[in-house]
Amino acid sequence: MHWLIALIGLTLLGTFGLGAYLEFRPMTDAARVARWWKGTLAGNLLVFATASIALLVSGIDSALAQEAAAAHGEISTGLGLALLGAGLPTGLAAFGAGLAVGPVGAASLAVISEKPEMFGRTLIYLGLAEGIAIYGLVVTILLLGKIA
Repeated sequence: MHWLIALIGLTLLGTFGLGAYLEFRPMTDAARVARWWKGTLAGNLLVFATASIALLVSGIDSALAQEAAAAHGEISTGLGLALLGAGLPTGLAAFGAGLAVGPVGAASLAVISEKPEMFGRTLIYLGLAEGIAIYGLVVTILLLGKIA
């Protein structure tokens, strides 16, 4: 089971490392980047999702074979995976909210600089974009209520 956790951890660290590298050393040719990103991003997402699901499925027997958690506060592998799964909605919703707030915030600043009376409307749109993260948090709370 430890090899599974190590492999998933290394996959995530590699993904974060590549993201940080591309953030600080972006490519310069815009046309080449647009063409390159479409195929590469789709391929990377497909490989990452497939490998992660395959690793989790291959380790599910080990996780389900664990005995129930003892009264001394021990956490079984199955419970640990359930808690990680319960936290995923918050993380993914926060990521989605960040993707939504970026363009909406930039457009809001552009509109406010031209028409200051539109400030209230732009706040509503930003609030709707940030609501995505709240929905993820609510789902996580509901899942934690079912687990514990």
